[in-house]
Amino acid sequence: MNLVGGIAIYCIIWFLTLFAVLPFGVRTSEEEGSDPVEGAADSAPANPQMGRKVLITTGVAFIIWLIAFVTLEYRLISLDDIPFFPRFGDEAR
Repeated sequence: MNLVGGIAIYCIIWFLTLFAVLPFGVRTSEEEGSDPVEGAADSAPANPQMGRKVLITTGVAFIIWLIAFVTLEYRLISLDDIPFFPRFGDEAR
């Protein structure tokens, strides 16, 4: 994996992880017992804590990326190990 490929994979994993982390710990203004902000949706979070969620996302995404990096770099799983892919190389003949 080259540098650009590693960064691209990390960015994809980061955004997917962000969308998974966003709903955790969200409380609406109604659940907190405060008045909702005028013009905001009723389901809008009262305190989204985005900085905390970005830090959690960065850590979780790094762990997932590290697993993917080690798997790809040390060839722990190759395309030939996946049964629904066609065979590559000399075995295909």
